[in-house]
Amino acid sequence: MQERELAGKVAVIMGGSGGIGAATARMLAEAGAEVVVVWRSDEAKARDVLATLPAGRHEAIQARVEDTPSLVALAGRVGALFGKVDILVNSAGFTQAIPAADLDALDDAFIDSMFQVNWRGQFATIRAFRGLLEASGDGLVVNVSSIAGLSGVGSNIAYAAAKAATDTMTKSLARVLAPVVRVMGVSPGVVDTDFVPGRGPEQLAKIAPTIPLQRVATAADVARAIRALATHLTYSTGSVILVDGGRAL
Repeated sequence: MQERELAGKVAVIMGGSGGIGAATARMLAEAGAEVVVVWRSDEAKARDVLATLPAGRHEAIQARVEDTPSLVALAGRVGALFGKVDILVNSAGFTQAIPAADLDALDDAFIDSMFQVNWRGQFATIRAFRGLLEASGDGLVVNVSSIAGLSGVGSNIAYAAAKAATDTMTKSLARVLAPVVRVMGVSPGVVDTDFVPGRGPEQLAKIAPTIPLQRVATAADVARAIRALATHLTYSTGSVILVDGGRAL
């Protein structure tokens, strides 16, 4: 029987219809949490995720991380429905594969969009939900980062830089929001999702042997780490947990 360590908790999953977000929504709901699946452009996909959750008071709500007013509206709606937020997972984002040497492809507009969605959006989301997290009395923010922020190697240089900035934000906000809100990061390596356009099974099969654990991560691998932060690693804040199979070694 599934343990329900998170019974009575409210979890908001930004990017909840995507690979890691959807897996996290399911795992936290299975642990007893009431889950808000936040979607940007594909309501049907979000509803499909909602349909896989165990019985409970779950919601699917639209918001755009690059649009602060929509985040403020989201927080207002969640507050009206639940009165608090215990867990906020920042798993929304996007990227595009661009060779590191192709500096011209990283034009100003692309760089701005990378930081707008992959860094500013996460900060703005935490800012919007701060009051509801503090109302919990035991709030947790989990920022989904990437080992690209550590290694400087990833889908593109701007994405790696945005993730490095996310890791710094995790440390900064952990200081600011303590002791009532913890802020943690999880940093995946290569994950078997459709997050990176054009990276399919053939590419993943070539990457797997280069990883010490000899396989790429699943979305569930990352979701388990997020759940552990909520249920077991309760004396941790300001740290980033690598979920990479040893790829960063």
